[in-house]
Amino acid sequence: MNPTLEKKLSLDWTAISESLSSSGYALTGRLLSPAECAALLSLYSDTGKFRSQVVMERYRFGKGDYKYFRYPLPPVVQQLRESTYPHLARIANLWRSQLLEPGSPFPDTHEEFLKRCNAAGQKLPTPLMLHYEPGGYNCLHQDIYGEIAFPLQIVVMLGQEGKDWSGGEFVLVENVPRAQSRAEVITVPEGHGIVFTTRYRPVKGSRGWYRAAVRHGVSRIRRGTRYTLGIIYHDAK
Repeated sequence: MNPTLEKKLSLDWTAISESLSSSGYALTGRLLSPAECAALLSLYSDTGKFRSQVVMERYRFGKGDYKYFRYPLPPVVQQLRESTYPHLARIANLWRSQLLEPGSPFPDTHEEFLKRCNAAGQKLPTPLMLHYEPGGYNCLHQDIYGEIAFPLQIVVMLGQEGKDWSGGEFVLVENVPRAQSRAEVITVPEGHGIVFTTRYRPVKGSRGWYRAAVRHGVSRIRRGTRYTLGIIYHDAK
């Protein structure tokens, strides 16, 4: 973990934990400076920085494209992934205990967690950048790449809604058993992040805790170009 980045972020992890537990997402505040956002945007045309590109229309995922970084990750992405993981691992382990999930708890450091992924054959980096033009959107989905999946992830806006694009809101839909689905439509400023559940969150019911499945997506872009950074903590096969 990078202590300089940790000090710079100064996130309210208690508030983030409470929001994740009650709503399935939380707002982080600023994670990246405008200069860091601009530096990441400048990488998108550099094919050497990415291991693969996915054009969403080919797979009916939506309309737009995204690129997975290759290792080594850009330093700011690596540092953000490493420094936020220990806090999110504590939340993830709380959720595991509430849901009585079997197996070992998530380790304290991201390095140890990646060793677990590698042992399961998951060795490909999953942090990515997403790009949308007018008319673009992302269908509701979950980011699962193998047997091992970390239950939380972060998306960071690399531009400003209302200035660089309009529309393109981040959307979460929660499916509660035997009830109507619930949608959240979220916008945050440039450089700010949204932490959200990758698959499900624990919900307290009259008979104990149960899983509420959550999917995420992006509404249609009406104008401009939208770029975001996605921080996924488990690696892929």
